[in-house]
Amino acid sequence: MSKIIIGIHGLGNKPPQKILKKWWKRSIVEGLAAIGHPRFFFKFELVYWANLLHPRPLNPAEKDKNNPAYLKEPYVPAKNLAPRAPSKIKRKILDYLEKQFDRIILKEDLSIHLASISDLIIRKFFKDLDAYYSQKSIRVGERNFLVKDIIRSQLERVLMKHRKKEILIIGHSMGSIIAYDVLTNSLPQIQIDTFITIGSPLGLPIIISKIASEQRKKLVTKARLQTPENVMKNWYNFSDLNDKVAFNYSLEDDYDQNSRRVRVVDKVVTNDYEVNGNRNPHKIYGYLRAPEFAEIIQEFIDRGKNKTVVWLLEKFNHVVKKYYRIRGKDESR
Repeated sequence: MSKIIIGIHGLGNKPPQKILKKWWKRSIVEGLAAIGHPRFFFKFELVYWANLLHPRPLNPAEKDKNNPAYLKEPYVPAKNLAPRAPSKIKRKILDYLEKQFDRIILKEDLSIHLASISDLIIRKFFKDLDAYYSQKSIRVGERNFLVKDIIRSQLERVLMKHRKKEILIIGHSMGSIIAYDVLTNSLPQIQIDTFITIGSPLGLPIIISKIASEQRKKLVTKARLQTPENVMKNWYNFSDLNDKVAFNYSLEDDYDQNSRRVRVVDKVVTNDYEVNGNRNPHKIYGYLRAPEFAEIIQEFIDRGKNKTVVWLLEKFNHVVKKYYRIRGKDESR
């Protein structure tokens, strides 16, 4: 069975789809090469929905920083920064704060205290997420659609197209919410080999409450949500402890295993994205090239292949890597 990696991007406006897809794949390739397993030829598709809420995409060629189309954080290769071990103290602080927030905000039935205040915070700071959870509609062609429905349909269409393949799906930021909702509510019949969430807000009480409300569950005391039933092998959740969107970085204590005993495995990593001297631990490119992430991608790509075939692919990809490195030097002269 052939394999496909499907990504779905997160909050905010983005560069055009073709460019964003290229940058996602380049980041994945960069990470695979860094762990000594370069892979250039794998199937990747990016689910793109930014155009539904932001008709004018960001422009990588725009130089005016005051122009709304100015792209502040393009893809840039890693700068070989010294690795940072995740802070044990910060982890303990975040664990403590998560428990306190859950206790104060989230009721035992997964409804929420202070719902109006939580909605106000989303409305003010996360406009895309507010549109997703509201009853707002947008016009596509000759019909009006709820924002939530039309955004989900972008992922549904891609999953249906690749339903006969082994699927690894990557949801970044708000994309992880969209992916979880589609897998749970829209297309529970399509099997997903591996589900990866990155910089995800799925652990925030307000998001847990929204998901539980849509599922219309009469949840028992201290009940939790669970891994989507159609995730067959793995759910990995990647977070950098300095990623503010993934403030509740651990999902293991928020989501139960599914009937196949697939549960969330949290992985705390270092997001090395930096541009113009400014680091952004939420940026997708740094996550996609993290060695821990690259190892999972490499295992998925090579799983099931004959060892001799994998060895030959390894040699071939090393030659390709060397060629691109030489070509890059020649073009820079």
